[in-house]
Amino acid sequence: MSDTPLRLALFDCDGTLVDSAFTIQHVMTTVFQQFSYKEPSLDETERVIGLSLEVAIAELLKRPVDDEILEMATAYKQNFAKFRGDISFTEPLFPGIMETLTTLEQNDDILLGLVTGKTRLAVDKICEAYKLHCFITIKTADDCPSKPDPAMVLESCKQTGVSPDNTFVIGDSIYDMQMAKLAHANAIGVSWGYHTPDALKEAGAGTIVREPEELIPILERKSNA
Repeated sequence: MSDTPLRLALFDCDGTLVDSAFTIQHVMTTVFQQFSYKEPSLDETERVIGLSLEVAIAELLKRPVDDEILEMATAYKQNFAKFRGDISFTEPLFPGIMETLTTLEQNDDILLGLVTGKTRLAVDKICEAYKLHCFITIKTADDCPSKPDPAMVLESCKQTGVSPDNTFVIGDSIYDMQMAKLAHANAIGVSWGYHTPDALKEAGAGTIVREPEELIPILERKSNA
């Protein structure tokens, strides 16, 4: 271990590590039809990916979380479990993600974490399917309030002992960028997900990367600064 302060890289999941929009849209459409609501468009669904499930459904329906929305969230989880099937098909890793995580994991100055609106069960299935054992801290919708609340970042910092100013939130949504800023962490937006680079910049992204491997020199340079 060098004398360089530890850096914490916190990755979002949907839209950052895995491409899950097709699955999320299919299940969301099924649930909205089940509850006699007009199904959201793919664009509408993509805009709420990253939020915790009940918050995302409430945002789509343009109303606060209530008992019916909680029932819809439960129905979503049930339908998602039935539809998921082969994760490599329904939630494939984006190209270059595995190689990037492997490289970063080998740097003693960089710790890796996961901050996501997915449930703990869903995250466990993703990590098991792809053998992602590199995350030393994982915060999910079961552990913390929905993004952009900064709790996921702050609790990850507390768990690892890394300060927010040495922490980097890497995500594809404006909620990731807002969460980073509220936690006084560094925000890195990725362009291969569901929100546009312009939206990410407006939400507070200090850097936008277009390929996963671009993260390596950024984080290593910060580590060796």
